[in-house]
Amino acid sequence: MPTISRTSLLGLMCLALGASIAAPARATEPKPCNPEVWADAIAKFEEEDKKMPPPKQGVLFLGSSSIRLWDVQKSFPDMLVVNRGFGGSQICDSTHYAERLVNIHEPRGVVFYAGDNDIAGGKSPEQVRDDFRAFVEKVRGPQPELPIIFLAIKPSIARWKLADKIKEANRLIAEDFDEMGNMTYVDVWPGMLDEQGEPRKELFADDGLHMNDKGYEVWTELVTPLVEKKD
Repeated sequence: MPTISRTSLLGLMCLALGASIAAPARATEPKPCNPEVWADAIAKFEEEDKKMPPPKQGVLFLGSSSIRLWDVQKSFPDMLVVNRGFGGSQICDSTHYAERLVNIHEPRGVVFYAGDNDIAGGKSPEQVRDDFRAFVEKVRGPQPELPIIFLAIKPSIARWKLADKIKEANRLIAEDFDEMGNMTYVDVWPGMLDEQGEPRKELFADDGLHMNDKGYEVWTELVTPLVEKKD
């Protein structure tokens, strides 16, 4: 049997220890922002705008798949609404494309939902809060007083294990609203939880993450009085 020197043995132990420490760090590393993956989706929006330019001064819905899957024309039939959700996106992706998705439409208000994928991708609540700050700053560049409605990151069956982090991200974002001005925080949690304090199964699609029509009815009821145009 070959012998191993004391020096070699210590070296092997250090390598093993280093690997055991490094592995968890890699596992919790946040998913980086990579807006380039959405280039085709954004280009498609722009092609649609060329064929049929949406009206100015409408309400623009922006964010991840929970926005993309929302039939806002059906939910708000008497309003000028534009849907610019792109599924799987993080807050930073909407920030990157803000000029092309929001500013070009000169909306009278923005309804924003994202953060779900950020938390699931390993971002901390503090990072999600900071990313939302950056989004607000970017989107308000040409419209400093633009009203923004932030839909709280929702509770869902598929990501219920992340509920505490999601709550903290929501809390941190809401704390900033007075300072940023002309912001509205919409707490979707009470209407989406059952008597046991868990996500209502009847509001979700089979994947337990995305909402069905009943889920969007909850959101529509919350958002409608906030986007109705006051004459």
